[in-house]
Amino acid sequence: MGIYKRIILLAGLVLLPAFLFAQFNNNTTSPYSRFGLGDLQPYSFGRTSAMGDASLASRNSQQINLSNPASYTAVDSLGFMFEFGVYGKYSHFSNDISSMNANDINFRYFAMNFQFTNWLATSLGLTPYSDVGYDLEVNDEVENAGNILYKYWGEGSISKAYWGIAVDPVKNISVGANLNYMFGSLSRNSETWFLDANDFYNNQKYETIRLRDFNVSLGAQGTIPLKNNQRLILAAVFENKPAFTGFYSDLTRKELSLLVQSTTRTDRDTINFQSEEKSSIEFPLTYGFGVSYVKDNSLEINADYYHQAWSNAKFFGSTNPILTDLNKFALGAEWIPDRFSIRSYLNRIAYRAGLKYEKSYLVLDNQQINDFGISFGVGLPVYRSNSTINISAELGRRGTKQNNLVLENYASLNLSVNLYDLWFIQRRYD
Repeated sequence: MGIYKRIILLAGLVLLPAFLFAQFNNNTTSPYSRFGLGDLQPYSFGRTSAMGDASLASRNSQQINLSNPASYTAVDSLGFMFEFGVYGKYSHFSNDISSMNANDINFRYFAMNFQFTNWLATSLGLTPYSDVGYDLEVNDEVENAGNILYKYWGEGSISKAYWGIAVDPVKNISVGANLNYMFGSLSRNSETWFLDANDFYNNQKYETIRLRDFNVSLGAQGTIPLKNNQRLILAAVFENKPAFTGFYSDLTRKELSLLVQSTTRTDRDTINFQSEEKSSIEFPLTYGFGVSYVKDNSLEINADYYHQAWSNAKFFGSTNPILTDLNKFALGAEWIPDRFSIRSYLNRIAYRAGLKYEKSYLVLDNQQINDFGISFGVGLPVYRSNSTINISAELGRRGTKQNNLVLENYASLNLSVNLYDLWFIQRRYD
């Protein structure tokens, strides 16, 4: 492929997913997204979504690993990888009073990865960080006030654009860093309507949080060679309480509609108004550890522990009492019967499975919201290419019905396409 064609292709690969991401990204309808920063997206995408998201120690020369910047040097020296993914989810929400179903489908992420030299590699991309998307109505009856209607709705996303660098300072050691740009806005709205009482003020509150700024995340991987093309990989990631520029807007008002001489008159009063008040949002201390056992071209087993100290995170100068520390445990495996089989396509397929258990960052009514899921999928090799189509499914359960909270049973489907090409060959003959 000529250099100009490659430049045009690269521009298209970057701009089209970026446009789709900016226009359509919102990956939740969960009522739990009402709290904190919404639904936090997993740190793992693509191939390892089928492996319970266990990926911190994974090093694969033909797949991009976004969870640890140290993994970027695993790419082949002549290889160029571009990857994008889409996501669909079906959820059934229920409590002791009612239930509902919801569906989400959206473009999810894109990334690319290539080497500068044998010891220096880079990656860049755009991924979701968190999503808010809910629309709830609650009816209640209160003595001396009658029927009351409570409305809650919100939407928005926080996204992460990153540029990463990884180096191999010595043999079997890789360290990397991502320069991340976090941006986006989240809106949360609530209204209280007194349906039977004509002398009660109805209340409305409309809040918006917007943030933008840079931060740095770090990663390291160390490889221990074993016999017979086997190896053990140890890994760690770290992020030290990044602070972001934040803007808070709030409109709180009350209103009363009166019928005066056959004419409805509305008495409205603004209780509080703040427009883009600038402050800061301090994200939590984050760290994670992973281990991976690899038998070349055949087997990979990964295990992760991931921690975020959300109990100490500060939103515009204060902590949030409903947030607690997040802890995630993940285990996953990939098996390829015969990667280089000529006669059987089924033997060249990568078969994957995994499970995760997450103690989330939300505590509601003294109950921590937990998430458990099992996943499975395949990596389908593209004919006469090192490109791969990754398909994975996850079945899980989040939350509880205790204390009138919401139980979510969900099934999700992930599709990612990893395009692999040799871009850096110097031809001797034309």
